[in-house]
Amino acid sequence: MIIRPATAADAVAVAAIWNPIIDESAATFTNLRKTPEGLAADFAARGPAFLVAEEEGLVLGFATFFQFRGGPGYARTLEHTVILGPAARGRGVGRTLMMALMAEARAQGAHSLFAGVSGENSAGIAFHAALGFSEIARLPEVGFKFGRWMDLVLMQKFL
Repeated sequence: MIIRPATAADAVAVAAIWNPIIDESAATFTNLRKTPEGLAADFAARGPAFLVAEEEGLVLGFATFFQFRGGPGYARTLEHTVILGPAARGRGVGRTLMMALMAEARAQGAHSLFAGVSGENSAGIAFHAALGFSEIARLPEVGFKFGRWMDLVLMQKFL
């Protein structure tokens, strides 16, 4: 397995991993599907801040970060997303992606990294805790999807 920056050639594979999560799970509150064109633009804009895990030519998952909030005062505080395809789960791919993503964030001068995890995503909360993230806030009923309100758990790791 290799971890590398995403390229436009990865956009269809990343969309194929991300869109079922958007459509079928409460791991994200959005219902707006990703397009290959939009992803290719994100890859170009984020450069090494958008990583994919690849094995034998197949994209297994991805991780990316972006500024937590707008404005120069937040420039060193980042939020991330990490999503794996079904074949990658339970194999250490997520941990490997996150270690590489955290290294890139440090290299870019980041001070801390946030995860916004659905309160219904107990596996995501446990995953981040195992990587040293601490739960710092639980925002009740801020996400709405599938006809119900959901909590958002904010987790943070100082880099």
